[in-house]
Amino acid sequence: MTGDFKNDGYQSVKYRPLRSDSGAAFMNAPGDEEKTMDGWGDQQTFLVGNGSLDRKGRLADRTKTGGWKAGPPIFGTELCERIGSLGLQRNLVTYFTTKMHLSNPVAANMVSNFTGALYLTPFLGGFVADAYLGRFWVIIIFGVVQVCGMILLTLSASLPDLRPGPCPARGHCSPAHGWQLGVLYIGIYLIAVGNGGIKPNISSLGADQFDETDAHERKQVSHFFNWFYICVSIGSLISVTVIVYLEDNIGFGWGFGIPTAIFAAALTLFVAGAPLYRFKATTGSPLTSVCQVLVAAFRNRKLPLPEDERLLYEIPETAAGYYNPQRIAHSNQFLLLDKAAIATERTEPKSYTLPADVDSWRLCTVTQVEELKMIISLLPIWAGTCFVWTALTQLETFSVEAAATLDRSMGSHFKFPPASLAVFELVNVLLILPLYDLFFVPFMRRFTGHPQGISTLQRIGVGIVVSVLAMIVAALVEVKRVNVAKEHGLLDKPKAVIPMTIFWLVPQYFLRGTTEIFTQVGQLDFFYSEAPESMRSLGTALYLSTIGVGHFLSSLLVTAVRNVTRHGDDAGWLRDNLNRSRLDKFYYLLAIMSAVNFLFYLLCAHWYRYKKVVHVGLSTPAREVHPRN
Repeated sequence: MTGDFKNDGYQSVKYRPLRSDSGAAFMNAPGDEEKTMDGWGDQQTFLVGNGSLDRKGRLADRTKTGGWKAGPPIFGTELCERIGSLGLQRNLVTYFTTKMHLSNPVAANMVSNFTGALYLTPFLGGFVADAYLGRFWVIIIFGVVQVCGMILLTLSASLPDLRPGPCPARGHCSPAHGWQLGVLYIGIYLIAVGNGGIKPNISSLGADQFDETDAHERKQVSHFFNWFYICVSIGSLISVTVIVYLEDNIGFGWGFGIPTAIFAAALTLFVAGAPLYRFKATTGSPLTSVCQVLVAAFRNRKLPLPEDERLLYEIPETAAGYYNPQRIAHSNQFLLLDKAAIATERTEPKSYTLPADVDSWRLCTVTQVEELKMIISLLPIWAGTCFVWTALTQLETFSVEAAATLDRSMGSHFKFPPASLAVFELVNVLLILPLYDLFFVPFMRRFTGHPQGISTLQRIGVGIVVSVLAMIVAALVEVKRVNVAKEHGLLDKPKAVIPMTIFWLVPQYFLRGTTEIFTQVGQLDFFYSEAPESMRSLGTALYLSTIGVGHFLSSLLVTAVRNVTRHGDDAGWLRDNLNRSRLDKFYYLLAIMSAVNFLFYLLCAHWYRYKKVVHVGLSTPAREVHPRN
């Protein structure tokens, strides 16, 4: 397919060979003469300026594609995905122990490995999307993989031959073995692989629906991430209530099968929304570009940098067969990498109208160099946000164990499940996040002049401070819990119910939800917006990895604290008897470490420079756009 579109009403623009996210190629054959489009008129004003395409490979019309009109199928898909994946994940350890008769350590390790895989596979899905298939097709293909895994898990829970027999009245329960374990493992890891294609791409595809070259649409990206996370929270809330109830009270076959059907229906809805989507073109592996910059910079390491940065190599927009709607302005960081863009008599192209003749392993464009600089600049921010999840992970483990020791009665027949304390975290998100988007952002905008009210880095920083408060509150509540146990002589009775309501733990979960509103949504926005255009799915995967790394750091920290504070067989901060533990000291330690991490984050945020993109639109002249962040 050819793509000739007028630029500023004066000339046609020819496109370099690319492949769109929808799979349609668009390019002009070599030697084609420029064409005009009679009757084009003012239609060019309705075309996006960032090079996004519609499903047929044509430059997208903003009146027919993208924007909020593309939101419902994307929001619906994510909501159903959360119901499906989280509904399975939350109760897997119960299924492994009660139905597959696996031991507690084995079941815990399986869940830990599965959770770790959920946060590692997004790198695979992000890379494939950015480099080859595009976000749309990766979501579909990996989504089908996830459905297959969910079907296998449902069969495992439904067919007697795929589960061990019931336990005898007396004696040892036979654990799952052979094909029973084989089907189980294949199922859960197909889910992990499939989820890795959806997590980094569904939010990125949604943000792609807004044209960053348009001032109005550019402002909508942060609003999109806020409402996207609301959908995530709704799906999570349904998972930890309705789905978990089905699994515990109706059966795991129904508890796994219903989310499977819901997610399969969501994929159908997602495909049906294709005419509304805008698709980004893929240009091959972004890792190749990174390697080219490093190799070219090394080869040119002895060359002096020009005094005028404008002498560094960049393909002009007038080059035949080339169009790039976004270029990154030169920055003064990591100047050694600029040597990759130094043109010499040997490497400089004889004719700038034939950029394809340039050896990219010896000469790279300024945009290529700046993309690598951006990735390097993101790493300190990534490091400064990992520990947030190390602290908050304790609310998924020790706080749940503490909740099990408290009075959980609600009326005469119902006891509140300890694991369902996450409901208060999710309710907080659902109540506060819309207020944040509708009222806080416009209010702060009056004082800061910032389109988002506060920048994404400021938003993340606020969340880190709230996470410190969450650990302090958790420590104070733990002191009260132990004191109540001491008053009633229950310190050496770890299984006894302490006469203190479980709802004392609600404030720390409320603060965790507030942390997510600021830090997690801020991370999602930041890593998408600041990642290079060709690596945005990988940027989202980078954000997701902070959660995984935080969980791994938590395991290491717990082990270290147990070893350092142990002075006997039954001593230390973290004992088997929670009433005799010093969990409050552990929480205070986390608060101190989180505060130190906040100082480190402040240094990284102060050093960070937001990217500046030079947009070369089809209906407006080239211009430098300062970041909305």
